[in-house]
Amino acid sequence: MKISAKILAPMALASAFGLGMVAPHAQTTPQKVAFVDVTKLLAAHPNDKSIKDIQAKADAELSALDKQVKAIDAKGANATAAEKQTRDTLVKTIQAKAADYDKQIDPKITEIEQAVDKAVSAIAKSNGYSIVMDKGVAAKSGLVIYADDSTDLTSAVVKSIK
Repeated sequence: MKISAKILAPMALASAFGLGMVAPHAQTTPQKVAFVDVTKLLAAHPNDKSIKDIQAKADAELSALDKQVKAIDAKGANATAAEKQTRDTLVKTIQAKAADYDKQIDPKITEIEQAVDKAVSAIAKSNGYSIVMDKGVAAKSGLVIYADDSTDLTSAVVKSIK
């Protein structure tokens, strides 16, 4: 008696599926999930003040230049050639100064982010958490609807970064 491949293939598939249903499944340990308010953590870092100082200086200087550009723009077609030239120069100055301020701020932001990440990791590991999520992102995205306050590690991380 010959068994054809057409009959053997479905039987093999059914047997494999059946064995898979009977095989024991590995038990996984539950994952502990925690939350942090990243905005508060970044603001709590000691170097945050220096970033805010640079941003305030940049805002003051650039907004004054921006007002001059807007004044020329308000004239529209009535602006003289000299005013249009001045506007172009002001725009280039704004762009250059903004880039300079970014170069001052970016390394400080990177330093703060790395310090906060390191602190979050240390606190999470020491408390047995395997996942830490940004509280604000989780709430806005609808990913998390409810979380017990005991899962919020923000205050513990703030203490460790100060």
